[in-house]
Amino acid sequence: MTVKSSYKPSESPMAPVWRRLNALKPLSSGQSQLIEALGEFAEAATAGAILLNEGGAQLRPGFILSGWACRQRLLSDGRRQIFSLMLPGDAVGFCLEAGPLATASVVALTKIAFVAAEPLFDGETPPFQAHDRSDPLDLTDHMRLSAYLEEGLLLDHVIRLGRQTAYERTAHLILELHWRSALIGQADDRSFTLPLTQEILADVLGLSIVHVNRTLQQLRRDHLIEIAGPRVNLLDAAQLAGIADFRPPVLNRRS
Repeated sequence: MTVKSSYKPSESPMAPVWRRLNALKPLSSGQSQLIEALGEFAEAATAGAILLNEGGAQLRPGFILSGWACRQRLLSDGRRQIFSLMLPGDAVGFCLEAGPLATASVVALTKIAFVAAEPLFDGETPPFQAHDRSDPLDLTDHMRLSAYLEEGLLLDHVIRLGRQTAYERTAHLILELHWRSALIGQADDRSFTLPLTQEILADVLGLSIVHVNRTLQQLRRDHLIEIAGPRVNLLDAAQLAGIADFRPPVLNRRS
């Protein structure tokens, strides 16, 4: 039986990590304290910093505490495809196998803070696996559920790129990012912060910058969204969800 945590994140740098993992499966007080203790080891990286090179040794496991990053691949002519956007609270470098080569590069899109999670693991087993499954501080289930969520989001991205129109895929991405921001306490019911340029959105959506701009303008003209600086307001989330066929991921919440 899992003991629900009394930990209440406020200004802690680990708050996004705690909120994300706790949404997947309630964290105990001991697990919460373990996560909180990692915060003092946070490191900063500037926008454009390469955290992991494709084909290189797998990044030491850890979490993004603030800022946004992405997983990407570059073509020989410089064109880029972004596979996934990485928000605060997201895990980086966790894998089922020990010491795999990276299948994509991880790059900071904005200034980020990152914390390595070595204290959670014994250094001998694959980084997905904690010290001892009988240990009450074990977080293996949380990390597995996190991986399942990421796989579901990646499949959604395949559908976006493979079958949706520019209008549908842009609406879908906006709703997904709003949902993910809300999960970590960084969005309200109708708005969230999107700190990305249209060039980055184009690399996510597989569109030209001009096409992204036109699509966003159309969503504005249709009174579905409003953009004020980095802030995106959802004027009619229900209609957007219908257009994009958006269904929020189902969280397991096992105990």
